[in-house]
Amino acid sequence: MSLAPVAAAAARDEVIHQRLAVLAPLRLELIDDSARHAGHEGAKGGGGHYRLLIVSPAFAGEGRLARHRRVLEALGDLMDSRIHALSIKALSPDEVSTIAAVSP
Repeated sequence: MSLAPVAAAAARDEVIHQRLAVLAPLRLELIDDSARHAGHEGAKGGGGHYRLLIVSPAFAGEGRLARHRRVLEALGDLMDSRIHALSIKALSPDEVSTIAAVSP
């Protein structure tokens, strides 16, 4: 079994983490669901399917749409190439304390 796909996925995940660092996340969980979408038209082009949980003070006072825009702006061109689908759960630190289990 070749390690090349595993290395490529790890590199892609690292780039995503680096791009999201601009939001100064206190918590960032990125789950790669690409394997669940094997054969999907978007997966054929190499774009991954992800679930993202990001907790940042930058989201305080912002609505859901504004938070998603900030995440998408941070990811920039990755959304055109390396990411095919992204489910986002963006929370402020105060919101995390109000829910027992957070999972995107």
